[in-house]
Amino acid sequence: MNLDKLDHRSIAVGDVVAERTFSLTRDSLVRYAGASGDFNPIHYRDDVATSVGLPGVLAHGMLTMGVAVQPVVDWLGTNGWVADYGVRFTRPVVVDPLEGASVTVVAKVGVVGEGTARIDLTVTYNNETVLGKAQVQVTFR
Repeated sequence: MNLDKLDHRSIAVGDVVAERTFSLTRDSLVRYAGASGDFNPIHYRDDVATSVGLPGVLAHGMLTMGVAVQPVVDWLGTNGWVADYGVRFTRPVVVDPLEGASVTVVAKVGVVGEGTARIDLTVTYNNETVLGKAQVQVTFR
């Protein structure tokens, strides 16, 4: 695939356009909390997370959503832009204090239109889907 000429004519429904695994660590959560202002202690304190019934410290949902769209942004490059993006949060990403968490994203073409495409994301952690109906609408230049 020639990325210099990437447009709706160079892709087909079912094409996998990007695949990437992201490693999230407790440091990642601290950095995201600082950038977003979301200092909810369920994102950095095991005792608080478990006291409210969670299995452990969770990655911020918006952090998970943000890393999930990154492979599409990288694939598009300067050939277009993300016009719309939506997900349903289906499962939390628990970030182990030592091992962290690995989130895998597979981006596949779902629909091709005139100058546009819908890219469907499969986002998994521990072999379970964590974002449902994750769809990115892109517009080509």
